[in-house]
Amino acid sequence: MNFEEIKMTQTYTIKEVAERFDLTISTIHYYDKQGLLPFVAKNEAGYRVFTQSDLNFIHTICCLKNTGMPIKDIRHYITLCMQGTSTIEKRKLLLLAHKEKIARQQQQLRENMQEVDFKIDRYSSVAVKEEVAGEIAFVTQEKKALGLPSPFRQ
Repeated sequence: MNFEEIKMTQTYTIKEVAERFDLTISTIHYYDKQGLLPFVAKNEAGYRVFTQSDLNFIHTICCLKNTGMPIKDIRHYITLCMQGTSTIEKRKLLLLAHKEKIARQQQQLRENMQEVDFKIDRYSSVAVKEEVAGEIAFVTQEKKALGLPSPFRQ
């Protein structure tokens, strides 16, 4: 047997799949109940038996989930996959739309990172205590002028 034949005859237990993808067994059961794993067969004893091609699908499911795709959209994607080649364009459009969402999230993360970097730089400043004390004084005066309590404990 060559390597390809060995891979095609290899099966995995739910525990092995959970460990490989850093998922809990209950998460895999949940995914199955949500219709994300229609490709997974069960053996005579009723246990799920995972193949290499199943692992490839699960890898994609994890990728989509980790990038914020809702379960209903992942289910739709998997359903399209199970329908064969006639749905390739629909799958592509679904993934392109998801990619756009990921790109927007990445931009927002970059902007948020800039704010975090700004704060870190500020707290590394020699004059940080004076700057923060000045801000506290400003906020306290602002709240007082508006008849609001100061949020600071001093």
